[in-house]
Parts: sequence; structure tokens; C-alpha cells
Amino acid sequence: MFKKLPGDEARTLVTTTPDTAVVFRPAVVRTPAIFTITIFLWRLLVGVIRLVWRHPVIVTVLAVPAVLGLWYGWEFAVAPLAVLVLNTALWALLDRASFLRWVGWRLLAWWRLVWIYRRHWQPVMIISGLGRHLQGRDYLPHLVRIRCTSWADVVTVKMISGQSVKDWSDRIDHLAHGFGSSSCRVAVVRAGRLQLTFPRHDPLAIPLPAVPLPAVASVGPVEIGKREDGRPYLLKVHGTHVLIAGATGAGKGSFLWSAIRGLLPAVQAGIAEVWALDPKRMELSYGREIFEDRYAADPAACADLLEAAVKIMQERADRYAGLQRSHTPTLNDPFVLVLVDEVAFLTAYQSDKGLKLRISAALATLTTQGRAVGFGVMAALQDPRKEVMNIRNLFPDKIALRLDESEQVDMVLGDGARDRGALADHISPIPEQGAGIAYVRLETSPDPIRVRAAYVSDADITDMAALVASDTLPIEMEGAA
Repeated sequence: MFKKLPGDEARTLVTTTPDTAVVFRPAVVRTPAIFTITIFLWRLLVGVIRLVWRHPVIVTVLAVPAVLGLWYGWEFAVAPLAVLVLNTALWALLDRASFLRWVGWRLLAWWRLVWIYRRHWQPVMIISGLGRHLQGRDYLPHLVRIRCTSWADVVTVKMISGQSVKDWSDRIDHLAHGFGSSSCRVAVVRAGRLQLTFPRHDPLAIPLPAVPLPAVASVGPVEIGKREDGRPYLLKVHGTHVLIAGATGAGKGSFLWSAIRGLLPAVQAGIAEVWALDPKRMELSYGREIFEDRYAADPAACADLLEAAVKIMQERADRYAGLQRSHTPTLNDPFVLVLVDEVAFLTAYQSDKGLKLRISAALATLTTQGRAVGFGVMAALQDPRKEVMNIRNLFPDKIALRLDESEQVDMVLGDGARDRGALADHISPIPEQGAGIAYVRLETSPDPIRVRAAYVSDADITDMAALVASDTLPIEMEGAA
């Protein structure tokens, strides 16, 4: 007769007879030592294969001297290392650019991958909410690769199924501080993959001098300054309209005067004209000789100048109708860039309702119909609110310098721009550090880029006006042999 013992039913049975009681317990199953060792060796082999696959160069550099040392002695191990170090040092001295491209940045990427990103990946993902810990298992986004440039780490990430870009853009502060960077920018590589940019230092911290005058007469793109990646920043002015927004002292004048400077040879060649509206009388008036009779400061004169531009634009459109759909600058039909400094003075803050309606109507007409026939508008303002600038959506390309509030970033650059890393409200208010730094969002790309416009000083403007007056600019037409 069998009966169960209470408290240990699943593991113990007792058989009883009138004279004896025998307890039966199942034997404890122990894992054989050979099985444990096999698992350990298998995991070790997989780890070595993964290491060799991910870092073949590093493994080879370390393995070859070790093998030579074991076979032939330490002298044979040191000799290849000495030759390698010497050749690497000579390469770095003689051709630093190629050394950094093929060796330097790759070594730095490997080091930061191991020491920064893999080391902190799990806690940062879990704490920020981008990873999940369910039933004792971590579900983490996959760290695909890291690439280092001269100023930033570019990390490619594969998202967990079900995540969205907004999940990441809402946590850029968590990511930046978690990996020891000042900021983080999020861009979509393709479906399911993101590119995170973590700056290591600020390459735009030093103000830039004025860009040299172009040697070739062209309507653009014109060189304005420098991008964050070190390349020259070229701003398209022909075939688009540009809205520039920034607080007082943010550097709007740097963009305006750099654009004028880039078009100066084209103006002298007669294939471009710059019309200036300067209601503040402080920015563009300093070089008004450059604009000749196409300069206006009084609101009534500004309205007349804008309406004159609309009239020429419509006459040109009538001639183009049915014959051509795009504009090529010529002496008869030059490209016309209309500059408006502090456009809100002429629209939202204009007390004369009649002038306000005339100016608003002319600007709306130019921005809706001018691109195809060679008219571009570049307008600057301080307050980007809709009630101040109700036609801001008619500007395809937008530039945000330092702004006072985080909400204003999306007002200027469009929804989601700040979440993607356009931290225009974090730009330093100190002129030497932040003036001219901006985030640019183009019509062709939703991802903002960070740039700094060159500073065109009063002396530079005076020299430009003198060159225009003397007609001594060395001009070579674009496309000339």
C-alpha cells in the first residue's frame, strides 16, 4: 500500500506494510562534467569566431607576433611590431588625411564601440525605455556599427520590431547624456534602421571670416560658410525661397551678406540682381551702393519696390508661357534675389493697413509664382509665429538661428525638426560662440543640418561696395572655356 507524505508529494512516496515502511526518493539527476565542459568550449569557440569576424585586423595584428614569439622567440615577435609602428608613424606624418581615413578613425571607432557603446548599451536602452526587460530576458535594439568622423560618432541601430522613429527622437537627451555627448541627432537610414550622431566636439565653435569673392559669375549655390562635417556650406538661392529666423544678435546678417557676396560677380556680369528692403535701416543700408536704385527702407518705398518686382515677374511669366518651364539667367532675364531684412516690420507690425495689405500681397505673389521665372525671396525675421509671418510655409528652405523657445524651432523648420536634433534654442547667446550658427532644413530633405555662416565685417562690405563702384571685379562666366 502506497501513501503520500505531506509537504513532499511530488518527490517522495512511502510504501507501508504491517511491519515496515520503506521510503522511496527519486535519484538526483546531476549534469555530467563532460557536458558542462563541452558547453563552455562551444561558447568559447563561438566567441572567438565572432571576435575574428568583427575585428579581423586587430586580431591579426595581435596574433601574428604572439605566434612568432612562441615559435621563434621574443625577438621575432618584437621585430614585426617595430616595423609596423615605424611605418604607421611615417604614414601618419606624410599623409595624415589618408591615415585617418583608413586607420585612425577606424581604430577610434573600435575603441569607442568597445569602451563606450557596448559597455553602456544595455543600461542606457533599458533606463531610457528603448529596451524592454520581460520575463527575465532583455529585448534591446541591435547596435549594428559605429563610424567615427573628425567631429562625431555615427552609430547605426536596428530598432526593435514595433518601435517608431518618434520613440527615439523623444529620447535624444537620454541618449546624449547616456553616452557622454553634448547632443544626439536621429536620422532614418531605411526601414527599421536609424543613424544616431553623437558629436565629440564642436567644429563650428570658432567664428569664420568672410568667404573669398568667387572668381566665376554664377547664381549659385553660393558659399555661405561651413557645415558641421567640415565641408563648405553652399546655399541654393536660385530656384527657391529662403526664410531666416533668429533672435536679436543671432547672426541673420551673416547669411544675408554672405549671399550677396556670393552673387556679387554675377551682379557685375549682369546675370543677377539683388533688390534690398531694409525697414530697420541698420543692416543693408551699410552697402546700399551695391543695390543702386533697387534699395528701399521706407514702408511705402518697400511696397513700391515689391510691386515693381511682381510686375516684372508677371511680364516674364507671360513671355515664358508655353515655351519654357524653368529659368536660365541671361542679360535680358537676370536672376532677381529680393532681400527683406526683418519682414515683420512690413507685415505684422505695419500700422498702415493699406501698406500692410500691399506688401503682404506682393510677397505672397513672389513666393508662389517667382521660382520658375527666376525670382527668389530671402526674408529674415525674429518672431516666427504664424500671426507674425503667415506665409512662412511658402518658403521651401528654412534656416533657424538661435531661438528663444523650443517651440519656435518647429515653427521655423517644420514639425519634428527639434526631435531630430535641431536644437536651435540651445545655441549660445554669446556672439563669439553662437552668432551665425544655424540649423538648415531644405525642401529636399527632412533632416536638419548644422552650419555656421561666415561673418562679413563692415570693412568687407565697404570693399565690396568699392569694387562694384569701380567695376574691377575679375569675372569669369560660369561654363566659359
